[in-house]
Amino acid sequence: MAPRVQHLSELELAQAADIEHVGGERSFRRRLMELGLVPGTRVELKAVAPLGDPLELLVRGASLSIRRADAALVRVAPTAPSPAKAAQPAARGALKASPVRGAQ
Repeated sequence: MAPRVQHLSELELAQAADIEHVGGERSFRRRLMELGLVPGTRVELKAVAPLGDPLELLVRGASLSIRRADAALVRVAPTAPSPAKAAQPAARGALKASPVRGAQ
């Protein structure tokens, strides 16, 4: 059985993935690649806006917000979280991102 294709818009909160392919029209692909979303780059879903759109991503150490519809055109391969990052406790007083109820 072939593995299921996953898109950037389907990531869970705090899940990391590697970009496999950026789809869409040529100008759209160029814009996303200029922002750092190129194949092979690791990306992490940091937060979701209250109504489920846009998504905040961590790409190469920078925060980037894109629409869910745009994220649906980016194919990713999920990766396991790094053990060092998983073992670190949250910074004191840091805000925790939580998923929004009813957001799909």
